This record gives sequence, structure tokens and C-alpha cells, in this order.
Amino acid sequence: MRRLLTALIVIAIAASGWAQMSRSLSLDEVTVTARRPLKDIGVVKTTIDSAALRENIALSMADVLAFNSSIYVKSYGRGTESTVSFRGTSAGHTKVTWNGMSVNSPMLGMTDFSTIPSFLVDDAAVYHGSAGINTTGGGLGGLVALSTSPSVDTPPGLEAQYIQGAGSFKSFDEAARISWNSGRWQLSTRLVAASSANDFSYTNYDKKQNIYDETGNIIGSYHPRERNRNGAYRDLHVMQQAYYSAPGGNRLGIAAWWMSANRELPLLSTDYGNPSAVENRRREETLRAVASWDRVRSGLKTGVKAGVTHSWMAYDYARERVPGLMTPMTTSRSRLVTIFALADGEYSPTRNLYLTASVSLHQHLVNSRDRNVTTESGNTVTLGYKEARAEVGAAISAKWQINSVVAVSGVLREQAMGNNASPLIPALFVDALLPRPLNLTLKGSVSRNYRFPSLNDLYFMPGGNPDLRSESGFTYDLGAAWTRAGRRWALTAEAGWFDSYINDWIMWLPTPKGYFTPMNVKDVRAYGIELTANLIAKPFNDWTVDINGSCSWTPSINRGEKLTEADASQGHQLPYVPRRAAAVTGRLAHGRWGFIYKWNFYSRRYTMTTADLSTSGSLPPYFMSNIAIDYTLPCRRVDFQFKVAVNNLFNEKYMTVLSRPMPGINWEATVGIRFKSTNNE
Repeated sequence: MRRLLTALIVIAIAASGWAQMSRSLSLDEVTVTARRPLKDIGVVKTTIDSAALRENIALSMADVLAFNSSIYVKSYGRGTESTVSFRGTSAGHTKVTWNGMSVNSPMLGMTDFSTIPSFLVDDAAVYHGSAGINTTGGGLGGLVALSTSPSVDTPPGLEAQYIQGAGSFKSFDEAARISWNSGRWQLSTRLVAASSANDFSYTNYDKKQNIYDETGNIIGSYHPRERNRNGAYRDLHVMQQAYYSAPGGNRLGIAAWWMSANRELPLLSTDYGNPSAVENRRREETLRAVASWDRVRSGLKTGVKAGVTHSWMAYDYARERVPGLMTPMTTSRSRLVTIFALADGEYSPTRNLYLTASVSLHQHLVNSRDRNVTTESGNTVTLGYKEARAEVGAAISAKWQINSVVAVSGVLREQAMGNNASPLIPALFVDALLPRPLNLTLKGSVSRNYRFPSLNDLYFMPGGNPDLRSESGFTYDLGAAWTRAGRRWALTAEAGWFDSYINDWIMWLPTPKGYFTPMNVKDVRAYGIELTANLIAKPFNDWTVDINGSCSWTPSINRGEKLTEADASQGHQLPYVPRRAAAVTGRLAHGRWGFIYKWNFYSRRYTMTTADLSTSGSLPPYFMSNIAIDYTLPCRRVDFQFKVAVNNLFNEKYMTVLSRPMPGINWEATVGIRFKSTNNE
């Protein structure tokens, strides 16, 4: 019934938009002409709307991507690790950058998007597959590019904003921003704080309680209602930005982002232990800072960036073996330092030719130790590793508008990691613009890609495999984009097919010794179809309808040889990779009121390489629906905004990771106040 209601709401929103469009068909059309950006020749790119980034202060980038793209978000629960992957690849195959600097952990190779508040991001774009090679290497699935930048439409003077939110499970969120613009100088300070007891209730389908009669015989059973145990969290983020526009087309800037997180890891739904007898906590303090210089003059743009990342991470796991005495089982401490440098240039000698070149360096220094590892003999030892590794990348590209119809782009990239260098990584992009009445753009690309193992893949104790080979492969893309606009509406749609062949895919697999170790799975084919569409309609003067949708079908099949006689993974979908995913976001605005409906869907995900359909071998598909209503009250110097959001509207029972329950229906209310520029009359 809930799924039927969900489908009806989605259809109603879509029908509303299409109905408004139908009423506009009788009106005269307007012709919109624009020159294609040479940067985006042949690429498949999803740009995240600024309204989605600012929709709710409680949103992380994981939440934003789940409802505004075809990316799969794998989460261990509220306030815990959330990773993203798309096109049938793993989280480590998604490259993430912030202001050009890599955010991927050199230890794990992936990014925890739950630690990135959307309030701190000004621009976000997803580059699918080969498109990421223009910016960085190693993203077999693609690239998520995040940035903070000076505002181009902020009036001179001082502005301030403060938002306070409160919601279910004793959750509280705060955000503040103060910005000052003098014309040449732009300063901005942002703060985000979040805390929650995170003690939502759920039905535990991994446990059963027996019902006994008066004589002690079992006459029935039921699944108990429990609360999420030991799941509290507390996060704090502070970001400082400063930009100076100097004469001669020069601009200097610096952005610094400090984060402190203290999070408990909730007990598994299969854990029968006493919550007070368990300590399972992860702490992190991270500072990222990037300084930049850019110069634009006579078709030539040059830039230099330098930055540093310093992270301290701690993981403590202890259990009460005897009353009143906690026994440490894991005491892990890690310190990561990354020094970053980037130099790039863009030159357009003619309107139809665009040349780029870049060189980047990431010097990683990692010291990871676990001081409480128990051996088979019962002794406690310290295990870990201390490694330094340099990551160097260089790329050149040429983008040529051959004529009004055809454009081509070629990229050559080279990577080196430590003493190992990749073969030359080429990429070719082509698109053809078929003008009115078709308004169709055909796209195609082919590229090679290459990814080095992470430091944990090589050196983690126990289980690291220093003999791992790097992953490599080819990706092919073919697609079409269509656009149509009327007097009161605009519709864009894009469809694409991709096919990736990846050799030596790295996967952590169990061993007879009782721990996991990474292995090269030999050969994986990830292919599929991606569809996106966006409709914006203005049926009446004070009404706006904005509907954005995406869906994907992405088989990701292991075609490699058997690693052991018992290996049954051949021909099966890789673990935690859904074959089908979809998302729809509908926005309806009328005057000062706004309404948002968000829906997404993930198909069944297997937890094992054997594609087992048992309760522990797979996670069932689920649909998710969220709604929000907001009202803005403008005043001369101050604007007030009131918002109420309801998440998991139909109380869906779901998990994205085995034995990690997720919350049912929950709500949050926010009140925001924005002080307008003191110089803006």
C-alpha cells in the first residue's frame, strides 16, 4: 500500500508538470541559442542545483546525492559512514575533490560523505565515467567535484544568516554564515553543528522472542521492538574563506575547513549485549586548507593552488568482560598528512579551440597503529604501518569545435604513485549538435583508466596484500541529450549507455585464517543505462514547478577466473551494487510558500559474492519518500524562513548495510533568519 501511494504521488507531481506544459503548447515558442561550453564536449555530467544544496541544514552530501542523482549511497545509519558509488563500481572507484584537492582517504581510498555538510558546499557536480579524466585519474566510476567559491551576486556590505533546527531522536542542528563584500575583498565564515541521541526505535527482524504458555511450552514468537543503541553523535564544522580581486585580472584566495566529529557506532541488530557494557566510538579531527592564485587575461587563464590536509582519527572498541571493568579490544590511532599542489592553464587561441594543461601532486604521510591486537596465544601486540607515498598526475587536452555541428576533445593523462607509473591514459570525446527542430546532441567517448591500490589494501595489518596489482580498464559511452523550451516551460532529457571492462578489480575476501584480505578478482564488466530528465514550468505568474528525475540500470558482473575451488562468484552481481536505482525530486513554489517531494529507489543488493537470496545474503529493495514545506517572510532588512520536513514519509523498513537498521518516519523543523546587506537599499 505504501508503495502504491508513493507511485501515485510521483505520478501526480509529474502529471501536474506535464499538464502545465500541455497548456503552454498553444503559446508561441521562444528560441534560446547558446554556444556550447568547449569544456563539456562529449561528457556526461550531473550538476547539483544550489537549491538542493541549501534545502536543509541537516543534509549531508550523501543525502543530496541520493535524491538528486543516480548514485548509490551506502550508509551505516544516521551519523555514521556514508559512501557513494555509481555505474556499478565500488566506493573506492569514486574520486572526490574539494577545490581541486583530493578528499579520498589515502588509507581507505574512499570518502565518507556523511562528514560533508551540504551547507559548506557552493558548487557540486558529478562527472560520470570517462568525464572525470579531464580533472583527475583513478575514478573508474567517476568524479564528484565539490567547491567553495566567492559569490558573484553578493551585494557590497555585511550579511549574516543563522538557522536553528530540531527534530526526532533529540536531534539538533545549527548553521551560521557571516559574509562581507567590499568589491575587491570577499570574506566568509561558516559554522555547522549537529548532535543527536539517535535512539530511534525499530522492529528487529534479526531476533525473535518466544511466547510461552503457563506450562512453559512455546506457543508463538514475535520480532521485538528495540531502540538504536549506542548511536549518538556530535559534529562541528568551521569554514573560513577570503578572496581578493587584484588589478590585472588576478585573484587570490584561501579556504580553510576544520571538522571535529565524535560518533558512537551503533550495535548490530544481531548483538545481544548490554549497551552499557560496550564502547564503540570513532573520533576525527581534520583540517583542510587550500590557497589559490588565478589570472585571466586575453584568452589565457593560469592558476596555482597549494594546500594541506591533516587528519587525526581514533577508533576505540571495548567490552565489559567482568562487571565494572571494560576490556579494550581495539585502540586504533591514525594520523594522515597530505601536501597538495596544482598548476594548470587554459588557453583559447580561437573561438573554436580550447587547450588545457595541468600538473598535480599529493604527498601522503600516514601513520596507523592499533595498540590492542590479541594474538592466538593471548598476548597483546601493536600492529600497523607507517608509509609515505607521492601521487603525481599530469594531463593535457585539446577541444576543437570543428563546425557548428561536430566537436571533438582529446585528453592524455599520466599518473604515478610512489615508484609505480601508469601507462598513458587517453580519452576521446565527440559530440554532434543536431539543431532545430530536433534540438538533439549526440555524445560518445572512449577512455582508458587506471587506479592504484590504497595504503590499507597494501599494508593493513592483518590482511594487507603488498602484491596487489593496480586496476585498469576501458570505458565506452554513447548517449543523447535533448532540450525543448516553450514560453513558460523548459524540458531537458538525457539518455546514455556505458560499458566498462575493468581488469584486476580489487575486492576484500575472507580467508581461512579468519580475516579478510584484498585480492585481484581478475575481470569485471560494469555496464548499463542512465536516464535523466528535468522539467521547469511556470504555469502562472506566481507558480513554479520543477521536477528532476534520474534512473539507472547497472549490472556489475564478475567474469574473472575462480580464486579457489569454493569460489562461486563468477557471473554474479558484485556485493552492495544495486542493479536498478531511481530518484525523483519535485518542487512546487507559490509566492512565499514552497513544497518539496523527494523519492528514491534501490533494487536488491547482495551482501555476498554468491548472489545468495537468503535473509543474510541480500537486502530487499526499498522506496524512500521525504516531503518538506517552507514559508519565507521577507522584511526590509531581515528575511525569516520556516520549514518542516518529514523523512521516510511512509515509514519504510529498510537497511543499506546488513544488520544496520535505519530510522522510520521522522521529522525536523527549522527556523532561519537572514540579515541583508547593510549597503543594499
